[in-house]
This record gives sequence, structure tokens and C-alpha cells, in this order.
Amino acid sequence: MTDRSDTARDPAASIPSPPGPHHREPLPWQVPKPPEEDPEAPQRVQQILASPSYRPAIADLAFLNSDETRPVRLQLDYLKPELGLRHAGVRHTIVVFGSTRIPEPAAARRKLAILREALERRPDNAELQRRVKVAERIAAKSKYYDVAREFGRLVGNAGHGPLDCRLVVMTGGGPGMMEAANRGAFDVGAKSVGLNITLPHEQFPNPYITPELCFQFHYFALRKLHFLLRAKALVVFPGGFGTLDELFETLTLIQTRKIKPVPVVLVGEDYWRQVIDFDFLVEEGTIDPEDRELFWYAETAREIWEGILWWYESCGEPLINGELYPLRGED
Repeated sequence: MTDRSDTARDPAASIPSPPGPHHREPLPWQVPKPPEEDPEAPQRVQQILASPSYRPAIADLAFLNSDETRPVRLQLDYLKPELGLRHAGVRHTIVVFGSTRIPEPAAARRKLAILREALERRPDNAELQRRVKVAERIAAKSKYYDVAREFGRLVGNAGHGPLDCRLVVMTGGGPGMMEAANRGAFDVGAKSVGLNITLPHEQFPNPYITPELCFQFHYFALRKLHFLLRAKALVVFPGGFGTLDELFETLTLIQTRKIKPVPVVLVGEDYWRQVIDFDFLVEEGTIDPEDRELFWYAETAREIWEGILWWYESCGEPLINGELYPLRGED
């Protein structure tokens, strides 16, 4: 007869040993039904395993790309960049837009030289004449590549220096003016963000974006949201439809009081005054006179940066975390 008092004193006498993690009896569902029980069973199991319905939802691309799962895709399109930016410590951004068609000056000059040589061989070709004139204008505007690049350096050197990720440059991730701004931050060893978008023709990110801060969006709407969520300023270089889209969206949100005002700087006054006649809009009564004060013009990187600093000092609001950023760019 077992002594109950001994069992109570010795747990090993009544508690089974923990099951081994590897050497255990197989469970019935760990192996498919054998062919000796049903010759057609293995083939049927393979058909089931190959069926799209059997794929886990996260691995079923057809399911994830269906109309019915669009709400989930919208959430993921927002969440992945959000978590990436948080993880990197990015709190605020200065968003830079501009044409993807304006390259660095050396590249613009090379293209112009090629077109001029072609025109010399075919001087009566009207299309070549047109393309040379356009290339000449692009070459003239390529000076802004250097301005955007210098501005990227100034932002990258601001605050506590290049390792301070609280305020970074953010662009649309493409070439041209956006490449220049990312490149300027890269020059000084600072991180910068690029928000690319999936397009029918593949869009390559420019090579100067910080790899872990380059995100590809499916939805323009979510990309636009991330452009403005952390924006402390919008700097707009000469550009086309995409640039105008982001500019007017930001101005509209500020005008309608949907977001707090932020500095909006249009770089290249001559260009912008020809593209948009804001005075005409005021005279026509389609915008208020005060709406003309929602932005200003600048020509150099220093003017842009010092204007942003002055704007925040004037409204008594710190650029970030209770401290005004000193101007620590290159002399």
C-alpha cells in the first residue's frame, strides 16, 4: 500500500516527465492517407494542397489583390512606412518636390550637346529644333539641381548633425530635383526618405535614399498622407504635373484649415510666376489676398533654409522638440 505522505513529499512519484520536443508518437494528420488504403488518395491530397483556397491568406497574392481586400491593402500601405519611420526615429520631415526631368548640370549639358550635333546634321528638322530648345531650357534650370543638393546638405547637417534623424529630407524618391535633395543628405552622411509609387512602368528609386527609408506605395492617397504627416515644410522646385499636384494639395489643406500652416517655398521665382499667376487669382476673386501669403519664393539653398528657420522663430514654434535648429551648413 502506497504511503500518501511519501507521495506528497516526492512530486516525481505522481507528476509525469515533460514530453520530449522531438521524439514523440506521430499524430494521425502528420502523414497523408496511404495508397494501400485508397490508391487515389495521394493524388487527391496533392490537388487539395495545390488549390488556391488552401494557401494561407498572407501567401495568396490573388486573394490579396482582389477588390474585396482593398481595405486591408490600404491599411498595410499606411502601416509599413509608418512603422519603418518610427523605428528609425524620424519625427519630422522637410518634403522636397520638383521635376524628375531636370538632371544634374553635367548630364543636361551632355544631352544638349548630342541634340545640337543631331540638329547640325539635319538643320531643317522641326522636331529636332523643338527638342534643342527644350534641352536648352532644361540645361538652364539644371542649376536648381545644385541648389536642391546643397539644401539637402543643410538639412542633413542641422540639429545635432547627420546622425540626428528627428528631422530629415523626404522626397518622392525619383530622379531630378528629388534625387538632388536625397543626394545632399547622403553627401554629409545623413539619412533621408524616399516614397516611391508603383507605376505601369517600373520606377527605380534614386541611389541616394537611405535603403531602410525607401518605401514603395501602391496607393497615391497613402503616399500623399505620409508626405504630410510629419512635414515641417514643403520646398518645391520647378516641376510639372506631379509637382503641381503636391503643391496645390498642400496649399488647399492649409487654405481650408485642414492642417496647420507649414512653410511652403517655391524655388525659382521666374519659373513659378510664369506657371501660376496667383495675382490673377486674387484679382478674379477666386482666392483671398491672404492666400497669396501661404508661400514665398527663394533662389538659393541658404534662402530656403533661413526662411524656414525665420518662419518658425516668427510664430514662436520650435522646428522640433522644443529647440530651434541652428544653421550648421557649410560656409
